[in-house]
Amino acid sequence: MAFVDLFGDKILTKEGEKDTTEVLAGKTHVLIYFSAHWCPPCRGYTPALSEAYGKSAKAGKETVIIFVSSDRDQAAFDEYYGTMSFYAMPFAQRDLKEKLSEKCYVKGIPTLVLLDGEGKMQADNIRGEHDKYL
Repeated sequence: MAFVDLFGDKILTKEGEKDTTEVLAGKTHVLIYFSAHWCPPCRGYTPALSEAYGKSAKAGKETVIIFVSSDRDQAAFDEYYGTMSFYAMPFAQRDLKEKLSEKCYVKGIPTLVLLDGEGKMQADNIRGEHDKYL
């Protein structure tokens, strides 16, 4: 599955939107983080995940994390994403978010899904095991 099919044409970075193919080119691990600001377990896990990614030598080079939001509106997304060190699927991509959630067998949040560099799912929930890939 091509990354553009999963995430759309653009990925949100801390520098603004960039082409999905450019952001994900050459990565060996793509972690998809399904989460939301309103979810207490998410608010507990997000700081640890963001800190680990921020300190990782592999971050942005071999490994990327992409936040996929279940927030209720753009303002909640913006506030929550502001606390993260990784990338995000733009909030407006609600249809793609729903399809991606189904493809990744997301039953609840927080969920951290592992894809390989080709976009193939390797594990449907590695929450708590992110250090193996960072």
